[in-house]
Amino acid sequence: MKTAAELQNLLRQIDHRSYPAYKDTRGKYQFQQYILSIDHVQGDPFAAPSKVSLLIPGKTAAFDQRLYESVHRRIALQDYLLRRAAAKIREYSFQAKGSGKSGLLGISQPGQEILERSACTLNPASGDITVRMEIGFPANGRTINSGELIKILFDFLPVWVRQTLLASSCRREETEAVADLADDQQFIEEQLTELGLVAFVANGSVLPRKSGVSSLPMKDAVVFQSPASMEVALNLPHRGILKGMGIKKGVTLIVGGGYHGKSTLLEALELGVYRHIAGDGREYVITDPGAMKIRAEDGRSIQDADISMFIRNLPNGKDTSCFYTEDASGSTSQAAATVEAMEMGAGLLLIDEDTSATNFMIRDELMQRVVSREVEPIIPFIDRVRELYETWGVSTILVAGSSGSYFHKADCVIQMNRYRPAEITDLAKKEAQRFPLTLEEPEKASKPSYRRVAKRDAGFAKEDRIKMKTMGLDGFSINHETVDMRYVEQLADPEQLTALAHMIKYMKLQIFDGSRTVGEAVERLYQGIAAKGFAAFCGPDIPGNLAMPRKQELFAAVNRCRGLVRL
Repeated sequence: MKTAAELQNLLRQIDHRSYPAYKDTRGKYQFQQYILSIDHVQGDPFAAPSKVSLLIPGKTAAFDQRLYESVHRRIALQDYLLRRAAAKIREYSFQAKGSGKSGLLGISQPGQEILERSACTLNPASGDITVRMEIGFPANGRTINSGELIKILFDFLPVWVRQTLLASSCRREETEAVADLADDQQFIEEQLTELGLVAFVANGSVLPRKSGVSSLPMKDAVVFQSPASMEVALNLPHRGILKGMGIKKGVTLIVGGGYHGKSTLLEALELGVYRHIAGDGREYVITDPGAMKIRAEDGRSIQDADISMFIRNLPNGKDTSCFYTEDASGSTSQAAATVEAMEMGAGLLLIDEDTSATNFMIRDELMQRVVSREVEPIIPFIDRVRELYETWGVSTILVAGSSGSYFHKADCVIQMNRYRPAEITDLAKKEAQRFPLTLEEPEKASKPSYRRVAKRDAGFAKEDRIKMKTMGLDGFSINHETVDMRYVEQLADPEQLTALAHMIKYMKLQIFDGSRTVGEAVERLYQGIAAKGFAAFCGPDIPGNLAMPRKQELFAAVNRCRGLVRL
């Protein structure tokens, strides 16, 4: 390993030379408080910025081991440090003068969710902190301006590390508050199981967001207050008694007029599978971590899924116990999404009537009388929703604005009125008695088959020059294959899509061999992640722009890789 002085001498030697001379700087350099690693040097000042990482030894960082002794505490501390580092770096970015991306300083900018990110990782064994970032190496035209890079590496970075990434720069009460919140959130999740709940929404939560393009809390919004009949009190380890609405296992219906907060509540529950930062308004909204949002998705591919519990007896004779299509209808795609969620072990389905296929959700009595069950291949969700819970243990939370038939099936009915919830189960059941569901119930469904395997992709070469691209939250591509993720609505950050692309690449090269089921393949990768983190699918060269998705989203991505999964 070279010294910082050697790096400074090298930079002075290559000043005013042609830009490719910057490549001589690749390597590791010992600074006073950290090791600087120049991992990748951009080809010219207009290309993607250079990749740089810093390793701060645990003894130098000096954080109390209690702050990262558990996984949830470690992730919270990493997130806290990254937010401090990102805020400081924004002040200095592009202060260096030059062409193209000269002087750009980039690092992950976390949103409202607390996610495990490769931009800042902490080794729980040693306390070492690794920070990954981008730097636009300065140039005038394509001529090196190393004086400006020296300012970045020797003036800014040491101060940046000292002011944002060391325990001595952090207020003790702040770091302890971060750890305490992580403990309280983890406690609520654990209490869901003990209390037979699938979700908890604390009193005082702020669920509406600032706008459709901002996840910040809305100012002056109506704060959440649980109906008295659904209120539970939790004695959190640090905050103490916290009251809020507990949604029990079973079938829960959310109803109300338009614009009264039905979908807002459901959206908060969707993202309740993640932790949120203090002040977000949803920090104490906690949902079953395996919950899956289900919706119609016209045009998606379905890879040999067993959808026979919802769709059968197709007029073309197609086998729905092993159903394959490259262009699914709304009802077929929603049936597949439901079965795929069951396959991945989801204990809770989240459904909004507005984004569902009508013929998948319900067939009213008149339609059933005119078009008999014998000639209708779709068994609607309303005919299976009780069975899903009573036989398979899968609960449902459903937003409904037009169909009252689900009142017959619900264990609990919540009415949203001006963003305030009221439990109206007794009223809904009483009114439902005036409109009985008299038609015959379908026969019980067999357990879906989960025997699908991911086959080896013979056209996927084992080489490093595999091109990957992320398209925001819309999807990602690997070489010439695009995976559409627009309707996997619980993805919270584009960096999760980037991680999914790396995961699929790794699984195609190392795990998909035609012998493992899809579920087994996903579980194997996450076992590796539990032991090695991002290195489990990236190896030692970990990019700095990854955020860990849930295994449910990886499973969804595999199911949307056309032609990959076969029975």
